[in-house]
Amino acid sequence: MAIKFQYNKTSLQQLEKQLKMRVRTLPIIKNKESALRMEVKKCKAELAGLAHGLEEQIQAYEAMFALWSEFDPSIVAVKDVDMGVRKIAGVRVPVLNNVELAVRPFSLFNSPKWYYDGIALLQGLARTAIEKEFVQAKLGLLEYSRKKTTQKVNLFEKVQIPGYEDALRKIKRFMEDEENLSKSSQKILKSLQEKRKEAEA
Repeated sequence: MAIKFQYNKTSLQQLEKQLKMRVRTLPIIKNKESALRMEVKKCKAELAGLAHGLEEQIQAYEAMFALWSEFDPSIVAVKDVDMGVRKIAGVRVPVLNNVELAVRPFSLFNSPKWYYDGIALLQGLARTAIEKEFVQAKLGLLEYSRKKTTQKVNLFEKVQIPGYEDALRKIKRFMEDEENLSKSSQKILKSLQEKRKEAEA
């Protein structure tokens, strides 16, 4: 990234200000990146745990597969999903507070004894599946934000800060050269004037 600048003191001051701001901001962005990296790691572990739990629940469901033909799945329904929003390292992510499931009344006398187990199993499956969806959404948001933060860190570290330092170096060299030329031209002019005075005298 080429940084536009002019060879004068105003440009020098503006570039110094920009460089200071980036140097001050870099550690903050790095901390945010490492915090997001940790959260992504935690979120992935949580998601793996939920996927494993869901798989076990599905296997328990399949173990009773022959009995499910008698079961009415409309007995259990999701009534309400209470969600909130939490900030993690400056990123707003959804949080599952509670899943409210409704169990429709059914006849205790006309239903098999295992209905209560079936209802409990379906409720567990529903809760785990909903929780897994929330964790996946959270992971997606955190990974996107971490990626953007990493890009910003790289931009500051590898492009902008070295670019500003290089531009400042060029301006300072130019101004020093200009000053040296001015001094040497003054010396030459002075020596010429002295030679004229000596010639006149």
